[in-house]
Amino acid sequence: MDTRDRITTTANRLFYTQGYNNTGINQIIKEAEVAKSSLYQYFPSKEDLLVEYLESTSLSTNSSLRSIADKHIQPREKILAIFDFLLDFSIQTEFQGCNFQNIAAEIPQEDGRIRALIRNQKNQVRKLFADILKPIGKENLADELSVLFDGAMVASKIFKELWPIRSTRKMVEKLL
Repeated sequence: MDTRDRITTTANRLFYTQGYNNTGINQIIKEAEVAKSSLYQYFPSKEDLLVEYLESTSLSTNSSLRSIADKHIQPREKILAIFDFLLDFSIQTEFQGCNFQNIAAEIPQEDGRIRALIRNQKNQVRKLFADILKPIGKENLADELSVLFDGAMVASKIFKELWPIRSTRKMVEKLL
């Protein structure tokens, strides 16, 4: 793994597991085993590292969600598969929650650059729902599904249990 990859891999892990504000540059440098000058060569500020984290996570999240949906033919099954993904994701991450929601909770309202990246990601998920439902004329449900998707993640993180996602999935079945 090259230096830049070690930096981003380490920062991504730390930002997700312990939060952006609780992660210091010195910790990233130490755990990535890089020189301070190497980190600043690639990322002039901690916020630049955060931008990289959000952009790379957005790409991987979107790819995963599309891949999951594409395994199914019918829009209903595609949507339900995305909610099933939340179950697996919550277990795999030990209920750490949504990368974007977690950062949104830490970043001041005035931080337009970061908030724009987060909004963009959330809009992409909403668009995915709309795209899936368009062939059956139900794309207007994308807003509701987006809210349910995010709400299920928050509740699952709070309770550290799967019932919020399972309950949400039942609601989604009724909506569709």
